[in-house]
Amino acid sequence: MFDLQTYTLFHVVLSLVGIVAGLVVVGGLMSGVRLDRWTHVFLATTLLTSITGFGFPFTGLLPSHMTGIVSLIVLVPCFMALYLKGLGGGWRKVYVITAVTALWLNVFVLLAQLFLRVPALNQLGPTPKDPAFAITQLMGLVLFIVIGRAAWRGFRN
Repeated sequence: MFDLQTYTLFHVVLSLVGIVAGLVVVGGLMSGVRLDRWTHVFLATTLLTSITGFGFPFTGLLPSHMTGIVSLIVLVPCFMALYLKGLGGGWRKVYVITAVTALWLNVFVLLAQLFLRVPALNQLGPTPKDPAFAITQLMGLVLFIVIGRAAWRGFRN
């Protein structure tokens, strides 16, 4: 259907659109505002990013596949909370936690890809065992914990 280069571009564009839309959605959550159109774009592109990640040729299970599996698992309760439960009761909290987690997973993969593909970053640490890579991912995790707390506080009511 697509050659590998076109497929890769499609996957990357989906991922980047998902990250941008996710940042807008989480910003809305922190402000106590539901941004439904942005949310639909975020969830659709995040779901498609995770699914299309399995379309690349591979011979064994890679860390990127594990991240994709975790993302798909996280998206199930996120979709349930929003589309089936209407964010009623405790589902609002489930939605905030899973939406922020799904966004963090997208950013986690983006950072990993940047370390693999950008020469200057690659020299600093192309693998998870390298301190620069590990510190960057840890900083990203801490940032998303802070963002998640702010989103939860802003989107309680």
